[in-house]
Amino acid sequence: MAVPEIHFCRRCGHAVEQRIPPMEDRLRAVCPNCGYIDYVNPINVVGTVPVWQHEDGEPRILICRRAIQPRRGYWTLPAGFMEVGETAAEGAARETREEAGAHIELEGLFSVLDAVHVRQVHLFYRARLLDLDLAPGPETIENALVRIEEIPWRDLAFHSVRRVLQDWVADHRSGSFGVHTGSVERTR
Repeated sequence: MAVPEIHFCRRCGHAVEQRIPPMEDRLRAVCPNCGYIDYVNPINVVGTVPVWQHEDGEPRILICRRAIQPRRGYWTLPAGFMEVGETAAEGAARETREEAGAHIELEGLFSVLDAVHVRQVHLFYRARLLDLDLAPGPETIENALVRIEEIPWRDLAFHSVRRVLQDWVADHRSGSFGVHTGSVERTR
């Protein structure tokens, strides 16, 4: 994978050099002035699969129609970038509140997907909706509670969301939820 384009040192502002530092195995942006090495690591995307247990016994999954790019107008699960100072679980709950206005109880880690091509790791948690008082945030056009057969597979925004939902449906049908790992080759 190509080295990210970093031209100036974060510490002192001096032009950096691309080189392999001692005891390293890959190119890094190294400042010849102060010696700072800029390590570029994957970004964590955290989210949930929020579910409402309907009175008819069939679960409803909360999905959000995106109001922002990329993939504006397509459906997704509530998710976004983890912030410094929060755990992955806290970030997933926050993103669910921000994007869907949903009050949830987390039920455990469900999926960890590497998205190497975009330098991300996607972590999704199973979540139980505590009520139906939903309020789409500024990044969401609308929310929908869908039965399994209503999942808009062709209109999902991202491959990782498709993979998470496929795994959730399979686990639901088997009656046992596990933790799924893997990778996605493309974002869309």
